Amino acid sequence: MWHALSLHLSELLDIDFEIREKTAINGGDIHDAYCISDGGEQRFFVKINERELLPAFEAEAEGLRQLAMSGHIRVPQVHFVGPVKDNAALVLNFLPIKSLDDTQAYLLGQHLARHHRWGEQAEYGFDDDNFIGTTEQRNCWHRKWCRFFAEQRIGWQLQLAAERSLHFGNIDTITDNVKAQLVGYTPKPSLLHGDLWSGNMGLSVNGPVVFDPACYWGDREADIAMTELFGGFPQSFYNGYQAEWPLDDGYQQRKDIYNLYHVLNHVNLFGGPYLAQAEQLLIRLSLTN
Repeated sequence: MWHALSLHLSELLDIDFEIREKTAINGGDIHDAYCISDGGEQRFFVKINERELLPAFEAEAEGLRQLAMSGHIRVPQVHFVGPVKDNAALVLNFLPIKSLDDTQAYLLGQHLARHHRWGEQAEYGFDDDNFIGTTEQRNCWHRKWCRFFAEQRIGWQLQLAAERSLHFGNIDTITDNVKAQLVGYTPKPSLLHGDLWSGNMGLSVNGPVVFDPACYWGDREADIAMTELFGGFPQSFYNGYQAEWPLDDGYQQRKDIYNLYHVLNHVNLFGGPYLAQAEQLLIRLSLTN
Protein backbone atom coordinates (compact mmCIF):
# COMPACT_ATOMS: atom_id res chain seq x y z
CA MET A 1 0.00 0.00 0.00
CA TRP A 2 2.73 2.48 0.92
CA HIS A 3 4.53 2.05 -2.39
CA ALA A 4 1.26 2.67 -4.22
CA LEU A 5 0.68 5.81 -2.16
CA SER A 6 4.19 7.03 -3.04
CA LEU A 7 3.34 6.65 -6.72
CA HIS A 8 0.04 8.55 -6.28
CA LEU A 9 1.78 11.46 -4.55
CA SER A 10 4.63 11.55 -7.07
CA GLU A 11 2.14 11.84 -9.91
CA LEU A 12 -0.18 14.35 -8.26
CA LEU A 13 2.56 16.65 -6.97
CA ASP A 14 4.89 16.19 -9.95
CA ILE A 15 7.77 15.24 -7.68
CA ASP A 16 9.84 12.11 -7.14
CA PHE A 17 8.45 11.05 -3.75
CA GLU A 18 9.29 7.76 -2.06
CA ILE A 19 8.18 7.04 1.50
CA ARG A 20 11.34 6.43 3.51
CA GLU A 21 10.05 7.32 6.97
CA LYS A 22 6.65 6.49 8.47
CA THR A 23 5.69 7.42 12.04
CA ALA A 24 2.39 6.47 13.66
CA ILE A 25 0.51 9.39 15.25
CA ASN A 26 -1.74 8.83 18.26
CA GLY A 27 -4.95 10.64 19.09
CA GLY A 28 -7.63 9.28 16.78
CA ASP A 29 -10.35 6.85 17.86
CA ILE A 30 -11.42 5.78 14.37
CA HIS A 31 -8.63 6.01 11.78
CA ASP A 32 -4.93 5.13 11.74
CA ALA A 33 -2.73 8.18 11.23
CA TYR A 34 0.88 8.61 10.16
CA CYS A 35 3.47 11.20 9.30
CA ILE A 36 5.29 10.13 6.13
CA SER A 37 8.38 11.65 4.54
CA ASP A 38 10.96 11.04 1.87
CA GLY A 39 13.72 11.41 4.43
CA GLY A 40 14.04 15.11 3.61
CA GLU A 41 11.78 18.12 3.97
CA GLN A 42 8.72 16.64 2.23
CA ARG A 43 6.29 15.49 4.94
CA PHE A 44 2.61 14.58 4.81
CA PHE A 45 -0.11 13.60 7.25
CA VAL A 46 -1.93 10.42 6.20
CA LYS A 47 -5.17 8.88 7.46
CA ILE A 48 -5.76 5.23 6.61
CA ASN A 49 -8.78 2.99 7.05
CA GLU A 50 -10.72 0.27 5.29
CA ARG A 51 -11.74 1.05 1.74
CA GLU A 52 -15.44 1.12 2.66
CA LEU A 53 -14.78 4.28 4.70
CA LEU A 54 -13.57 6.23 1.67
CA PRO A 55 -16.79 8.34 1.62
CA ALA A 56 -15.89 9.66 5.10
CA PHE A 57 -12.46 10.75 3.85
CA GLU A 58 -13.99 12.33 0.75
CA ALA A 59 -16.45 14.27 2.92
CA GLU A 60 -13.63 15.44 5.21
CA ALA A 61 -11.59 16.61 2.23
CA GLU A 62 -14.57 18.54 0.86
CA GLY A 63 -15.19 20.10 4.27
CA LEU A 64 -11.58 21.32 4.44
CA ARG A 65 -11.86 22.81 0.97
CA GLN A 66 -15.10 24.58 1.88
CA LEU A 67 -13.67 26.00 5.11
CA ALA A 68 -10.63 27.32 3.26
CA MET A 69 -12.84 29.31 0.88
CA SER A 70 -13.63 32.03 3.42
CA GLY A 71 -9.95 32.89 3.81
CA HIS A 72 -10.42 33.54 7.52
CA ILE A 73 -9.35 30.28 9.19
CA ARG A 74 -6.41 28.00 8.50
CA VAL A 75 -6.95 24.36 7.62
CA PRO A 76 -4.61 21.66 6.29
CA GLN A 77 -4.26 21.43 2.52
CA VAL A 78 -5.72 18.34 0.86
CA HIS A 79 -3.21 16.57 -1.41
CA PHE A 80 -4.92 13.25 -2.08
CA VAL A 81 -8.07 11.36 -1.18
CA GLY A 82 -8.97 8.03 -2.68
CA PRO A 83 -8.48 4.26 -2.68
CA VAL A 84 -4.99 2.82 -2.26
CA LYS A 85 -4.96 -0.93 -2.86
CA ASP A 86 -7.45 -2.37 -0.33
CA ASN A 87 -7.49 0.78 1.82
CA ALA A 88 -8.79 4.34 1.74
CA ALA A 89 -6.39 7.22 2.32
CA LEU A 90 -6.53 10.94 2.96
CA VAL A 91 -3.26 12.87 2.59
CA LEU A 92 -2.83 16.40 3.97
CA ASN A 93 0.17 18.63 4.48
CA PHE A 94 1.83 17.78 7.78
CA LEU A 95 1.39 20.49 10.41
CA PRO A 96 3.17 19.95 13.74
CA ILE A 97 0.59 21.01 16.30
CA LYS A 98 0.95 22.27 19.86
CA SER A 99 -1.46 23.83 22.35
CA LEU A 100 -2.63 27.39 21.86
CA ASP A 101 -1.35 30.07 24.21
CA ASP A 102 -3.74 32.84 25.24
CA THR A 103 -2.69 35.17 22.42
CA GLN A 104 -3.16 32.55 19.71
CA ALA A 105 -6.45 31.35 21.23
CA TYR A 106 -7.73 34.94 21.09
CA LEU A 107 -6.75 35.08 17.40
CA LEU A 108 -8.53 31.81 16.70
CA GLY A 109 -11.68 33.25 18.27
CA GLN A 110 -11.44 36.32 16.05
CA HIS A 111 -10.74 34.27 12.94
CA LEU A 112 -13.68 31.95 13.60
CA ALA A 113 -16.06 34.88 14.12
CA ARG A 114 -14.95 36.41 10.81
CA HIS A 115 -15.40 33.04 9.12
CA HIS A 116 -18.91 32.65 10.57
CA ARG A 117 -19.86 36.07 9.17
CA TRP A 118 -18.67 35.10 5.70
CA GLY A 119 -21.05 33.81 3.04
CA GLU A 120 -24.56 34.58 1.82
CA GLN A 121 -26.30 31.21 2.18
CA ALA A 122 -30.07 31.56 2.66
CA GLU A 123 -30.85 28.08 4.01
CA TYR A 124 -29.53 25.59 6.54
CA GLY A 125 -27.90 22.36 5.41
CA PHE A 126 -25.24 21.27 2.92
CA ASP A 127 -25.15 20.09 -0.67
CA ASP A 128 -24.32 16.53 0.41
CA ASP A 129 -24.76 14.36 3.46
CA ASN A 130 -21.45 13.80 5.23
CA PHE A 131 -20.19 12.33 8.50
CA ILE A 132 -19.76 13.21 12.17
CA GLY A 133 -17.13 10.68 13.17
CA THR A 134 -18.29 7.65 11.20
CA THR A 135 -21.98 8.48 11.71
CA GLU A 136 -23.82 9.68 8.64
CA GLN A 137 -24.80 13.32 9.04
CA ARG A 138 -27.99 14.30 7.20
CA ASN A 139 -27.91 17.75 5.59
CA CYS A 140 -31.17 18.25 3.66
CA TRP A 141 -31.70 21.97 3.07
CA HIS A 142 -34.31 23.74 5.19
CA ARG A 143 -35.39 27.36 5.45
CA LYS A 144 -36.30 27.04 9.13
CA TRP A 145 -33.48 26.43 11.57
CA CYS A 146 -35.77 24.89 14.20
CA ARG A 147 -36.92 22.25 11.73
CA PHE A 148 -33.45 21.52 10.37
CA PHE A 149 -31.89 21.02 13.77
CA ALA A 150 -34.78 19.09 15.29
CA GLU A 151 -35.15 16.69 12.37
CA GLN A 152 -31.70 16.42 10.77
CA ARG A 153 -29.74 16.47 14.01
CA ILE A 154 -31.66 15.32 17.11
CA GLY A 155 -34.34 13.21 15.40
CA TRP A 156 -31.81 11.44 13.19
CA GLN A 157 -29.54 10.55 16.12
CA LEU A 158 -32.52 9.26 18.12
CA GLN A 159 -33.52 7.04 15.19
CA LEU A 160 -30.00 5.62 14.97
CA ALA A 161 -30.03 4.96 18.71
CA ALA A 162 -33.40 3.22 18.48
CA GLU A 163 -31.95 0.91 15.80
CA ARG A 164 -29.40 -0.10 18.44
CA SER A 165 -32.22 -0.70 20.95
CA LEU A 166 -31.33 2.49 22.83
CA HIS A 167 -34.50 4.41 23.61
CA PHE A 168 -34.69 7.84 25.23
CA GLY A 169 -38.43 8.46 24.81
CA ASN A 170 -40.85 9.08 22.00
CA ILE A 171 -38.82 10.42 19.05
CA ASP A 172 -41.65 12.56 17.67
CA THR A 173 -42.27 14.14 21.08
CA ILE A 174 -38.59 14.96 21.59
CA THR A 175 -38.24 16.33 18.07
CA ASP A 176 -41.34 18.51 18.44
CA ASN A 177 -40.04 19.86 21.75
CA VAL A 178 -36.70 20.77 20.16
CA LYS A 179 -38.59 22.64 17.43
CA ALA A 180 -40.66 24.44 20.04
CA GLN A 181 -37.55 25.60 21.92
CA LEU A 182 -35.93 26.95 18.75
CA VAL A 183 -39.03 28.21 16.90
CA GLY A 184 -38.81 31.84 15.86
CA TYR A 185 -35.03 31.88 16.14
CA THR A 186 -33.55 32.60 12.70
CA PRO A 187 -29.77 32.93 12.94
CA LYS A 188 -27.65 33.80 9.92
CA PRO A 189 -26.58 30.53 8.24
CA SER A 190 -22.84 30.19 8.82
CA LEU A 191 -20.51 27.58 7.38
CA LEU A 192 -19.79 25.54 10.49
CA HIS A 193 -16.79 23.40 11.26
CA GLY A 194 -19.33 21.06 12.80
CA ASP A 195 -17.04 19.06 15.11
CA LEU A 196 -15.15 21.81 16.88
CA TRP A 197 -13.77 20.29 20.08
CA SER A 198 -10.30 20.86 21.52
CA GLY A 199 -8.83 17.81 19.75
CA ASN A 200 -9.61 19.34 16.36
CA MET A 201 -7.64 22.57 16.69
CA GLY A 202 -4.16 23.67 17.65
CA LEU A 203 -1.23 25.93 16.90
CA SER A 204 0.84 25.39 13.75
CA VAL A 205 3.96 27.28 12.73
CA ASN A 206 1.72 29.64 10.76
CA GLY A 207 -0.82 30.24 13.52
CA PRO A 208 -4.07 28.63 14.75
CA VAL A 209 -5.43 25.79 12.62
CA VAL A 210 -8.57 23.62 12.68
CA PHE A 211 -9.11 20.21 11.11
CA ASP A 212 -11.40 17.11 11.03
CA PRO A 213 -14.54 19.06 10.07
CA ALA A 214 -18.15 17.90 9.67
CA CYS A 215 -19.33 20.96 7.77
CA TYR A 216 -22.79 22.34 7.16
CA TRP A 217 -24.50 25.73 7.09
CA GLY A 218 -26.15 26.37 10.44
CA ASP A 219 -26.24 28.50 13.57
CA ARG A 220 -22.74 29.64 14.53
CA GLU A 221 -23.66 28.98 18.14
CA ALA A 222 -23.55 25.24 17.42
CA ASP A 223 -19.78 25.52 16.83
CA ILE A 224 -19.28 27.63 19.95
CA ALA A 225 -21.41 25.28 22.05
CA MET A 226 -19.28 22.29 21.11
CA THR A 227 -16.10 24.10 22.14
CA GLU A 228 -17.53 24.01 25.67
CA LEU A 229 -18.53 20.33 25.63
CA PHE A 230 -15.36 18.23 25.83
CA GLY A 231 -12.84 20.09 27.95
CA GLY A 232 -13.47 23.55 26.56
CA PHE A 233 -11.23 26.11 24.88
CA PRO A 234 -9.13 28.78 26.63
CA GLN A 235 -11.16 31.73 27.88
CA SER A 236 -9.16 33.99 25.58
CA PHE A 237 -10.71 32.16 22.60
CA TYR A 238 -14.19 33.26 23.72
CA ASN A 239 -12.92 36.78 24.41
CA GLY A 240 -11.59 37.00 20.86
CA TYR A 241 -14.84 35.73 19.36
CA GLN A 242 -16.99 38.09 21.43
CA ALA A 243 -14.78 41.06 20.53
CA GLU A 244 -15.30 40.33 16.82
CA TRP A 245 -18.99 39.25 16.79
CA PRO A 246 -20.83 38.92 20.13
CA LEU A 247 -23.15 35.94 20.53
CA ASP A 248 -26.90 36.48 20.44
CA ASP A 249 -29.06 36.69 23.56
CA GLY A 250 -30.22 33.25 24.63
CA TYR A 251 -27.04 31.37 23.74
CA GLN A 252 -26.79 29.91 27.24
CA GLN A 253 -30.26 28.36 26.83
CA ARG A 254 -29.57 27.01 23.33
CA LYS A 255 -26.10 25.54 23.80
CA ASP A 256 -27.31 22.43 25.66
CA ILE A 257 -29.73 21.65 22.82
CA TYR A 258 -26.90 21.94 20.33
CA ASN A 259 -24.58 19.79 22.42
CA LEU A 260 -27.25 17.11 22.83
CA TYR A 261 -26.56 16.26 19.19
CA HIS A 262 -22.92 15.44 19.90
CA VAL A 263 -23.70 13.54 23.09
CA LEU A 264 -26.24 11.40 21.23
CA ASN A 265 -23.69 10.82 18.49
CA HIS A 266 -21.19 9.63 21.10
CA VAL A 267 -23.87 7.26 22.42
CA ASN A 268 -24.21 5.83 18.93
CA LEU A 269 -20.45 5.64 18.38
CA PHE A 270 -19.18 4.56 21.79
CA GLY A 271 -22.18 3.51 23.86
CA GLY A 272 -22.17 3.17 27.64
CA PRO A 273 -20.27 6.15 29.09
CA TYR A 274 -22.49 8.68 27.30
CA LEU A 275 -25.90 7.15 28.01
CA ALA A 276 -26.35 8.82 31.38
CA GLN A 277 -25.13 12.16 30.02
CA ALA A 278 -27.70 12.01 27.20
CA GLU A 279 -30.52 11.09 29.59
CA GLN A 280 -29.60 13.94 31.95
CA LEU A 281 -29.55 16.46 29.11
CA LEU A 282 -32.94 15.35 27.84
CA ILE A 283 -34.40 15.74 31.33
CA ARG A 284 -32.75 19.10 31.96
CA LEU A 285 -34.06 20.41 28.65
CA SER A 286 -37.57 19.04 29.33
CA LEU A 287 -37.64 17.33 25.95
CA THR A 288 -39.20 13.98 26.86
CA ASN A 289 -42.69 15.11 27.92
